[in-house]
Amino acid sequence: MENENIENTGMQHTSAIAGQPEKEFQPRIDMSRLQEDIHKIKNEIAKVIIGQEDMMDHLIAALLSNGHVLIEGVPGVAKTITAKLLARTVDVDFSRIQFTPDLMPSDILGTSVFNAKTSEFEFKKGPVFSNFILIDEINRSPAKTQAALFEVMEERQITMDGIRYPMDDPFLVVATQNPIEHEGTYRLPEAQLDRFLFKIEVGYPNLQQEIEIIRHEHGNRLDDKTELVQKVVSGAQLKEYQRLVKDVIVEANLLEYIAQIIVATRNNQFLYLGASPRASLALLTASKSFAAIRGRDFVTPEDIREASYAVLRHRIVVSPEREMEGLTGDEIIRQILESQEIPR
Repeated sequence: MENENIENTGMQHTSAIAGQPEKEFQPRIDMSRLQEDIHKIKNEIAKVIIGQEDMMDHLIAALLSNGHVLIEGVPGVAKTITAKLLARTVDVDFSRIQFTPDLMPSDILGTSVFNAKTSEFEFKKGPVFSNFILIDEINRSPAKTQAALFEVMEERQITMDGIRYPMDDPFLVVATQNPIEHEGTYRLPEAQLDRFLFKIEVGYPNLQQEIEIIRHEHGNRLDDKTELVQKVVSGAQLKEYQRLVKDVIVEANLLEYIAQIIVATRNNQFLYLGASPRASLALLTASKSFAAIRGRDFVTPEDIREASYAVLRHRIVVSPEREMEGLTGDEIIRQILESQEIPR
């Protein structure tokens, strides 16, 4: 209840000193423009997508955190189109890569080509050299191609023939995968999963949302629905928002709360593998972004709890015995959150 009061009051703290009029508390960081643009982004995407608010919040949080996202869901729940629409609202370069079993690392990163005029090899950049990368069905390619993403996702650069090629900021990878169809797929290595800020699980819409989807499509006369979506922010504005989010205030007791959650995954008897220190940093960054989305310049325990599932579910491994019993990672995360004392 206390957390809800913090959430609802936002910046409406007042001074109640006797004999003085109450004054509205002024935020230390001005989030008004960021809030306005987030609202615009959501409105633009809502022109095409019905529901999926949770996926939308997490994608925007990843955008503000400059972190990569893995979206998992059955076919037809708007994973790919939502990512495309989000990219369309930001005025940056966009690249889409369809992963297939025969895809080679050079098809993603680029390759050196001999120039007959100069008698020298020239590096031709691949589709990964962009700002917003959509990788569709990322688990369709074998380990050699998956490994090509390790350096670029973590260090935002590639090294080819001894030469370093940095990526332009902002740089965001959004990947999709199908959790049901496993024929012709390859399990992502744990090291690669750890490089994703979030793993978002997308479910089916409810009955009312399903009706709205059908009605919306029935009234649509456009061949390309993405034409409805307009650009909202520039690349420079997005980088400024990312810098702004880094300044969001986190009290010392909340930093300890994050550490306690992460350490609890390592000591949990139901888990074969707990979260790494990278998860601690990811949870900190994501919590700041959720606070900014809610219009606050400070993090609350609720921001940390909201970010925990998407930050941790791909970084922990349930023990084989418990997995056979039907215990899921999300259930264990819930138990861990419930066992930790919420800071006051």
